[in-house]
Amino acid sequence: MSFFGVSPYFVAVFIFGAFEKALTAVIQTQQTVLAAVGEDAEVSCQLLETKDVLQVTWQKISNDVQENVATYSKYFGQRVNDGFTDKVEFVYTGLQNCSIVIRNVTEQDEGCYRCLFNTYPEGSFIGRTCLQVYELHEPVVDVRESNSTEEWVVSCSATGRPAPTVTLSVSQQDLNFSQYNTVSVSNTNATFTVTTTAVLSGSRKHSTQVGCAARVLSAPHREVMVTIPHDNDEKSGSDPRNLGIRISASLSSVVLLVACVTALIFVWYRKKSQSSQSHRQVEMNVIPT
Repeated sequence: MSFFGVSPYFVAVFIFGAFEKALTAVIQTQQTVLAAVGEDAEVSCQLLETKDVLQVTWQKISNDVQENVATYSKYFGQRVNDGFTDKVEFVYTGLQNCSIVIRNVTEQDEGCYRCLFNTYPEGSFIGRTCLQVYELHEPVVDVRESNSTEEWVVSCSATGRPAPTVTLSVSQQDLNFSQYNTVSVSNTNATFTVTTTAVLSGSRKHSTQVGCAARVLSAPHREVMVTIPHDNDEKSGSDPRNLGIRISASLSSVVLLVACVTALIFVWYRKKSQSSQSHRQVEMNVIPT
């Protein structure tokens, strides 16, 4: 059905757009939504005051460019605009409470999303949520001995966007880090690799765990732990390399023992065989009377 040859959907958008006002006090929404690359991000708005809402409109604003994303109305139902059909879906549809989800977010999905509760004759009540997309990979820790027997050089690298914050920690209280050095490298894919290096010193009474945590914005951090074995553990063979040496030595001893036993059996069997042959030869030389 059309109105003077124009789709009702576009008539509704035109009418509601003409009455749009910056009425934001009664909208409940998040100011910022964080989402990692590849995750889904949900954006929702709730109108706290009861109003005669005719349609809810979602818009995206990025680099001062405004795009209509999706709409929901009682008469026309839900509709996702071209260009967003494979990206945006409705989670909950209501004229007082409405939410959408942005699938598999990328850097291009960053921006602010507006929800407009279009009413008549008051106009549009507007809420605004900004989506921040971040990237954070698992940190990589490297531990090596320094020139001093009671010092270790600990290095941790983390890649993300924006540049992550890298923090080192140690489980043993009487050990401490010093001589911190942090280097940030900009990568061609707009990510940053941050490497923090420090010297761990002190007397280790037992095995120690060294941790590295990487964080971007206020998103959940990612952490890895590495165990530094104690000297006594290494001497007692807790080091897998020492265990491998012991296993190799044991196998060599077993092989040598088996070879010796085989040689003895061979010598014994040969002597026995020669003795039997000599006895038969003597019997053959005896002349019966």
